[in-house]
Amino acid sequence: MPNAKVLEQKKTAVADLIEKLKVAQAGVLVDYRGLTVSEDTELRRKFREAGVEYTVVKNSLTRFAAKEVGLDELDGILHGPTSLAISDSDPVAPAKIISDFAKGNDKIEIKAGFLDGKVISLDEIKTLANTPSRETLIAKIMGSLNAPISNLVRTLQALVDNGVEPAEIKLDAPAEEAPAAEEVAPVAEATEAPVEEAPAAEEAAEEKTEE
Repeated sequence: MPNAKVLEQKKTAVADLIEKLKVAQAGVLVDYRGLTVSEDTELRRKFREAGVEYTVVKNSLTRFAAKEVGLDELDGILHGPTSLAISDSDPVAPAKIISDFAKGNDKIEIKAGFLDGKVISLDEIKTLANTPSRETLIAKIMGSLNAPISNLVRTLQALVDNGVEPAEIKLDAPAEEAPAAEEVAPVAEATEAPVEEAPAAEEAAEEKTEE
């Protein structure tokens, strides 16, 4: 029977695994039997570069942790050598990296996976692996946002190439605003007319006084 120290270590390991599973966006469990040391090192490097945590786990402890977070369906695959790849920031990375690695190495077997707290099938893992990564999606979005700016830059450069200096490129007021300026002239003329007629009225009054 395990002593108290061993039991405490197991409890701590289960508690740590529970926390990791709770915050993980996605994860993949694999059978790593047959991998050489160099192959295992290469796989770990790929996971590390992508920010994915990859560790060998004990099936009995993983079973307790999985049940605690609602991943009971993993119970059936928790036998034999098992390693777990999880990510709390990129739901695609674990499946994509392990699937790409498995294409060139048939010694590794994908056992199961989960996404957003739910166990997914092997077919769903393959579909997830073929989804563009977060970096690729961000790059595509940024490319779409920058398209109008790029067009503007090309237009301005074309003007400069044709001999138009940047200082000569002006933003004129819209054409529809011009009539508003023209409407001011009649108003000014109307206010000036009585001023011009005032002397004539004064002369008429003087002539009447003289008579």
